[in-house]
Amino acid sequence: MFLCYLLMVDLFLRAYTIFKWLWACVAQTFDRYTAPTIQVPLPEVNFTTAPAAEPLHPRSAGEGQIQCYDKGTNAPIGTVKAFTPAEVREVVVKARKAQQVWALTPFSTRRKLLFALMDYILAHQEFICQTACVECGKTMMDGTLGEMLTTFEKLRWTAAHGEEVLQEEVRDVGLMTIHKRASVRYVPFGVIGAIVSWNYPFHNIYGPMISALFAGNAFVGKVSEYSSYYASYYESIVKDGLRQLGYSPDLVSFLTGFAETGEAVVSSVDKLTFIGSPSVGKIIMRNAAATLTPVVLELGGKDPAIICEDADLEQVIPVVMRGNFQNCGQNCVGLERILVQAKIHDQLVLELTRLTRALTQGPASQGQYDLGAMTMGKAAIPKIQQLVDDTVKAGATLICGGKTTSDQFYPATILTGVTPDMPIAQEEVFGPVMVIMKFKTDQDAVKMVNACAYGLGSSVFSADIPRAQAIADRIRTGMVNINDFGINYLCQSLPFGGVKISGFDRFAGREGLRGNCIVRASTTDRIPGVKTTIPSILQYPISPVAFTFMENLAQVIYGRLPRMITSVSKLLVIKPGNSTDKKKA
Repeated sequence: MFLCYLLMVDLFLRAYTIFKWLWACVAQTFDRYTAPTIQVPLPEVNFTTAPAAEPLHPRSAGEGQIQCYDKGTNAPIGTVKAFTPAEVREVVVKARKAQQVWALTPFSTRRKLLFALMDYILAHQEFICQTACVECGKTMMDGTLGEMLTTFEKLRWTAAHGEEVLQEEVRDVGLMTIHKRASVRYVPFGVIGAIVSWNYPFHNIYGPMISALFAGNAFVGKVSEYSSYYASYYESIVKDGLRQLGYSPDLVSFLTGFAETGEAVVSSVDKLTFIGSPSVGKIIMRNAAATLTPVVLELGGKDPAIICEDADLEQVIPVVMRGNFQNCGQNCVGLERILVQAKIHDQLVLELTRLTRALTQGPASQGQYDLGAMTMGKAAIPKIQQLVDDTVKAGATLICGGKTTSDQFYPATILTGVTPDMPIAQEEVFGPVMVIMKFKTDQDAVKMVNACAYGLGSSVFSADIPRAQAIADRIRTGMVNINDFGINYLCQSLPFGGVKISGFDRFAGREGLRGNCIVRASTTDRIPGVKTTIPSILQYPISPVAFTFMENLAQVIYGRLPRMITSVSKLLVIKPGNSTDKKKA
């Protein structure tokens, strides 16, 4: 009979779980098809303006303005304003007011906003990729991989799982607090800020915004001065969705400006995500310390790919090419160190060289190429050239590329014979330079990888999965992909972030979504009418036997059986008026 009862309970729980899942599917489907239709006209994308006579720079437009230009052609496309610190603070005040209303919205409303964004972006993904081509000089393929797919998956995962992740979580209670209900509540911070890099101008600002809004916050983000022209367009998409749902568009703002604009964001918001370099990350931390503003730092990487002798080279080679040259090497999780086991080193170098020499490069806004431009142009290319030259002088071999006279482009380059002590093995290149290093044993590879100060992502390639996992377990990075590169970011259930000078804390996944909330411990009465009462023996003024009472109570709850029995008998005879206790409470 008892077994039948247990079986019925088990069946009921299973049925309830299935019902909850089905109900969630129905609710999400309803939200998807009742989401508003965002109607934002497309701004002009200028591909035809003649290039400027001199290399342009964001500060070329003069005080209070940002010069925007096609990074592949050096053609000016317009200017945008640089927000002053006072204007930033005003924006945050308005966002804070709007957030007080938004924080009360049901998750279904927040899902509708995400679905509205999804539908609009799906309908206009080609145009949005074109804006990224102009702003960053990237190819359309780089745009669809890095701007579109990542954003779609972020929207999908958050809409599908965000409510579950942010639900109140009931926690265990001990015997001392068995009459209480303990839980964790995820409460919105208020105004979430972000200062993001230029390499993915659409996704980098949308990623933190999606999480912030779904968690019930307002969002104020500053985009890079190198990718500012279409920020107002990206912003208008979200604002229109909010208007159609009946909420204030002040909830979201994308700001353009220079360092002083970013500093004002840091000092005004309740929590900040920063995507950029370690040097600027340290400045962000110092500024945030003044207001004790919590920060999430994603500070780039020097990601390794360890390729073992038993790896499937037909699978490895295309992945390494994409991992190294995606977005012209301008990726925080780009493969910047290719570690190849000695037995297959020469074969792999030969094939990678053949493919690299065949790559085409040019202005993505004017044709189809394999590689686009260097977004920071003249501000980045000399540094890359110096790293390559110094590495060759130190004994490495330049296989191809490695020289340019252009202010916009750096060619696909391969260096072999690189050792861990060379500068290019330690510093983030952020360009289309493939650094190949040879190793003998797995332990050698691990030692070479961990000798670098960065620790963002990593890849291990081997036909022997336990071997690959054993290598991965010894690598000091925040993320690892076995037989792949960067795929973890398309698994939005996973957290994203690094260790060492690659930063700390996480965005993406349940950890990242909850990071937009105050993690609030909460207790309440479990049983109606049963409340915490302080025994008279523990009330003020303190009884002489109070300590003896607590000492024996602890033995009853936490001690072993013999002492537990003894302590129970002692508790039964202790009375508030007893004066036999020689210990003072």
